[in-house]
Amino acid sequence: MRWLYGVIVTISMTSVLAGCAAGGTGERAPLVAGTGAPVIIPGGPGDAGRTAEPGERLGASEARVSAADVRFAEGMIPHHRQALEMAALVAPRSSSAVLRTLAGRITAAQRPEIAALSSWLKAVGRPPEGHADHTVTLEQMNRLRAARGAAFDELFLNLMIAHHEEAMTMARRQLKDGTDRAMLATAKDVLSGQGVEIARMRRLLRG
Repeated sequence: MRWLYGVIVTISMTSVLAGCAAGGTGERAPLVAGTGAPVIIPGGPGDAGRTAEPGERLGASEARVSAADVRFAEGMIPHHRQALEMAALVAPRSSSAVLRTLAGRITAAQRPEIAALSSWLKAVGRPPEGHADHTVTLEQMNRLRAARGAAFDELFLNLMIAHHEEAMTMARRQLKDGTDRAMLATAKDVLSGQGVEIARMRRLLRG
């Protein structure tokens, strides 16, 4: 039974995108597979197990959540989507291999998180779209779309730094006001991961 214990521990540790309750009513939070260590789902008798997909519903936890957890999850979805939109502009507009690698990392990290958050919101009866309050304005996005070469690189880095800083502000607010352990873990991941990327982008700006 040691392997089964490992599965239970893994599910507990990797349900990073688990649960919120509508309006912070204290409902039980759903367990949803995150994007960290793989979650192994045991098969039936004689069948092999499988790896859960990010965003897959795994059951329910005993955790209770608050309105702050709801706001954090709903706000992070459109925020991530804008980051993906910006990252998609890099390949056709920049000749920098370093910048392309950075954009690829942003996409690889944030796309599965959107899927997991959307699944999580559906599980508690919330609209998966979230609420849009973009850091980068439409005018700035249009300037970014029109730019090419070095001008694009500089503008992209400045806008993405500001975008990441807003995500870190959201994460700090969640750590201060939130109660759900999974959302708190997600906020910590945002602070650590995007903090590293901000430092890298600032170095690129300095040349």
